[in-house]
Amino acid sequence: MTSAVATAGPGSSPWLSFGIRRLGRFAVSLWVLVTTAFLMIQLIPGDPVRAALGLTAPAELVNARRAALGLDDPLWKQYVDYLAGLFSGDWGTSMTTGVPVADVIGDRLSATLQLALPAFVVVIAVAIPLGLLFAVLTRGGRRRGGELAFTSTTVLLAAIPEFLVAVALVAFFAVRLGWFPVAGSEASGALVLPVIALALGPASVLSRIVRVETLSVLGNDFIRTARAKRLPARLVYLRHALPNALTATLTMGGLMLTGMVAGTVLVENVFAWPGLGSTITQSILQKDYPQVQGIVLVYGIGVLLVNLTVDVLLAVLDPRSTIREN
Repeated sequence: MTSAVATAGPGSSPWLSFGIRRLGRFAVSLWVLVTTAFLMIQLIPGDPVRAALGLTAPAELVNARRAALGLDDPLWKQYVDYLAGLFSGDWGTSMTTGVPVADVIGDRLSATLQLALPAFVVVIAVAIPLGLLFAVLTRGGRRRGGELAFTSTTVLLAAIPEFLVAVALVAFFAVRLGWFPVAGSEASGALVLPVIALALGPASVLSRIVRVETLSVLGNDFIRTARAKRLPARLVYLRHALPNALTATLTMGGLMLTGMVAGTVLVENVFAWPGLGSTITQSILQKDYPQVQGIVLVYGIGVLLVNLTVDVLLAVLDPRSTIREN
C-alpha cells in the first residue's frame, strides 16, 4: 500500500487524483454529448423546419420559426446560444406544440423514472440472491441438473427483447386474465407489468454474473480459512463471499440501469406510458427536432451520471483501485 501511495506523488492524495480524473472524463464526455446533440439539427438533410411543418406550410411561418430557433444565425453563434440556453434552462421550443422543451421533459421525466428505478430495484433484489443461491447449490460440480436449468432459463429470458416480453405480458395477464390494466399509468397495478418487462432480461443476465463471480470467490483461500474456523455458513456467504463478488456485479448493474432507461422507450410505447420514451417516439414521427434533441440529451446525461456513480461506488468497495490507477 505504501509503495502504491508513493506513486501518486509526494503530498498528493490518491482520492483527489481519482476525483480529478473522473470529473475530467465526465466533463469531456458531457461536452461531446452536448455538441453531438447540438449538431443533430444541423446534420438533418434539407430544411428541418420545413420537414417538421410540412410542404404546405406558408413560407412566412417557416421563416418565422427558423428565426425563432436561431437557424439563420452563423453556426458558431447558434452553438454559443445553445450552450447559454442549456445553462439558463432554455432548452428550446417544440416545433409542433410551441411548448418549451424543458417543460415537456420536466413533465415526462418523473414518469420514466417511476418505471426505470423500481425495475432496477427488482433486478438487484432478484438477481443477487438468485445468483448467490445457485452458486452455493452448484459449487464443486454439484447438482448438474439445477445448473443446466438455471443457465438455460436465464439465457433464454435474457435473449427475449423487452418489447416482446411486454407484448406477451399484456396478452396473457391483461387481456386474457384481466389482472392488470392493458395500458396507461393511472389504474391500480399499472406499474407491475411494465416493471416486469423491463426487469426480466437484466435480472437473468445479472444473476448469471453473480453466480460466476461467487463461484470464483468461493474457491479463494480466505473462504477456506473462514470455513476452517467453523463460521456459520450464513456468515461465510454473506459477509465474506458476497461483498467480494459485488465488484463485477456493481459494474454490470450500472450498465444495465443505463440500458433499462433506454429500454423504457419500447416498453413505454407498448403500455402507453406517459414518459420520455413514448414522447421521443412521437417527436421523431412528428419531426419535432428540438424536442428530440432535448430528450436525447437527458438520456445521455443520465448514462454519464450512472457511470460516474458506479465508478465512485467501485472505488469505495475497492479503494486500492483508485491508488493503482495512473
